[in-house]
Amino acid sequence: MSEPADRSPRARESEPVPKPHATLDGPEDAAAVNTLRVAAQRLNRRMRHLSVDRTLTLSELSALGTLDRCGAMTPGELARKEHVQPPSMTRIITLLQERGLVALRPHPDDRRQKLVAATDQAEAMLKASRGKRNAWLAELAEGLDEDEWATLRAAAPILHKLAHL
Repeated sequence: MSEPADRSPRARESEPVPKPHATLDGPEDAAAVNTLRVAAQRLNRRMRHLSVDRTLTLSELSALGTLDRCGAMTPGELARKEHVQPPSMTRIITLLQERGLVALRPHPDDRRQKLVAATDQAEAMLKASRGKRNAWLAELAEGLDEDEWATLRAAAPILHKLAHL
């Protein structure tokens, strides 16, 4: 039996070869992981205080941010993206809806489902909060030398990947 056209030997040759996963088993690796954890926690704690609306929990802010970035989705999809159980997400959505930060609307393909979407009020609040945090982080980064900033700039996509694994 012949191979499908898109899986020809030539097509397979041009496919990227997956890179092996990092092996973290030495004392330097353990120290680097610990340093990364502490740094991420400290930066997160400091940035939390820069929120425009400090009455929202981290879970509520995270859910709003996901809706803002990804668009409307079902509560189940949002729970999966946020790595929380559906009942927890239902409580978060209810609280956000009571504050006018999310709206529920009918699902276009499944009448049994609802879509959750961030409201204009939520989008404005998130934009202001992100602007405030970005300005603070940029000011902090000005304390780095050129080599440190280049290293951090190069690491940013890797940290983003790590945050989403």
